[in-house]
Amino acid sequence: MSQRLFYDATEVSDMLGISKSSAYSIIKRLNSELEKKGYLVLKGKISKAYFSEKWYGGDNENMIGEKIESVI
Repeated sequence: MSQRLFYDATEVSDMLGISKSSAYSIIKRLNSELEKKGYLVLKGKISKAYFSEKWYGGDNENMIGEKIESVI
């Protein structure tokens, strides 16, 4: 059985405790960043690796709140 490589909006919404529409906005922004770097993306899904890097990879102090405010 293969392991999934992507999160969808429902999973992002549940993880962050935000609305599904806000999760779609975050996914859209992250996918836009990936496209600018030359990667192929799937609409409505975000790579688990990239999501973890962008969301949890930096300084954890106030990071989540800043990310949500800057996207929503």
